[in-house]
Amino acid sequence: MQAALFISALVIIAYAGFLAKRLLTYLHAYQQEEYDSGRFIKWMLAHRIYDRKVTLALALAGIIWFFLGAFNFLISLLVFVIFAGFGYIEPDPRKQSKKKTAKKKLAMTARAKRIYTLALVIGLIPAVFVFFIHLPWIWIVLVHFAPLTLCIANALLDPFEKSTQQKFWNEAHNKLRSLSPTVIGITGSYGKTSVKHILGHILSSHAPTLMTPGSVNTPMGITRIIREQLDDTHRYFLAEMGAYGPGSIARLCDLCPPDTGVITAIGHAHYERFKSLETVAEAKFELAQAVLKRDGNEKTGAGKMIVHEKTLRFPASEAMFRSNPDRFISVGHEDGATYKIERAEQTLNGIEMRLRWNNEIYALQAPLFGLHHADNVALAFVCACTLGLDPETVGTALKSTPQIPHRLEVKKLGTTTIIDDAYNSNPLGFRSALDLLFLLGRDRRKILITPGMVELGGAHD
Repeated sequence: MQAALFISALVIIAYAGFLAKRLLTYLHAYQQEEYDSGRFIKWMLAHRIYDRKVTLALALAGIIWFFLGAFNFLISLLVFVIFAGFGYIEPDPRKQSKKKTAKKKLAMTARAKRIYTLALVIGLIPAVFVFFIHLPWIWIVLVHFAPLTLCIANALLDPFEKSTQQKFWNEAHNKLRSLSPTVIGITGSYGKTSVKHILGHILSSHAPTLMTPGSVNTPMGITRIIREQLDDTHRYFLAEMGAYGPGSIARLCDLCPPDTGVITAIGHAHYERFKSLETVAEAKFELAQAVLKRDGNEKTGAGKMIVHEKTLRFPASEAMFRSNPDRFISVGHEDGATYKIERAEQTLNGIEMRLRWNNEIYALQAPLFGLHHADNVALAFVCACTLGLDPETVGTALKSTPQIPHRLEVKKLGTTTIIDDAYNSNPLGFRSALDLLFLLGRDRRKILITPGMVELGGAHD
């Protein structure tokens, strides 16, 4: 009897170790889905995420138990070995693995730690049944129950999380109002991070500037940057605004009301969440609605929208533009654009382009790769000028623009050139990457590695 209890205790310990490692793996995916249980479960079902190897091993143990039922001790020992072995080899998503199967490591934020700890407790509670039930098959149920513990934990913590988030949101909102920097909101189906990066570089050469780092574009991400980094020296604050459905950008504009807005593109990125380009346009132009509420000021750029001319070709955006033509500045390749890109060329040293406004031509250069960056450079240039910077000063700053990480970032490794476009997920950027591959790889062997544009949903094919 004591031996049976001892081995049962060992099995629970091994399962606890396995569960602790496996929950980190599931938490990584859960975090990528922004702690949205519905999307997380949908993702699991769509990709058939279930533990095949552990299930097969436990099923085999169950078959052995069925024919050798008298040897419960040996069967429990086998289950112990299964959990201990698979727990040991489970990779830790908090660390960058050699395989680099994910773009981002698991970030163990305070919220992630709370969900993880409670999920671990919830997952271990049913394990006490091992003292009473020696069926190996029961462990299969627990293994597949593991990812659902994250959803349960998140639901239980939801009231606390909402209260905490509201507190942080209020602190950030009040701090932003108190310090009152010029706020520039930037959104678009793609290109928003690049425009933010270019514009941030330009403005930083003129005055202290804070921008949300990387692809941080959610309410809590922006809240954290404001609370922890914004101070009274910052003259400009650039907020990248991501849309995960109607109302997303409106909530971000409530958090940090924009003085000026930039909309880069309306396209198929994140298409699986919106289903139609018209819905995408409506969501993105929530930024314009917020900016148009501001009092117009030519000197500071307040109340002005800088948009790519192609974003105005949808019913919602066109109606807004026709109602407020003096508040919009369009940029593009067509004659109707306020600032027209007359010519753009990708050279071995970067982008070279000519931009026309009224009867004046601006020759611009930026050491960036990918011809689509010409549009991003133009939007950043126009926004900076709208904010009151001298065009010549802006042009000089553009010449020292650093490359944008993971967005057609060209790296040299010995005799090998790597074009890192890991964050691309739209057809225009993908085409630019292919063009650049053949430009830089003339008469050389070329290798393309891609999972496809995975965020396009049904439009991918």
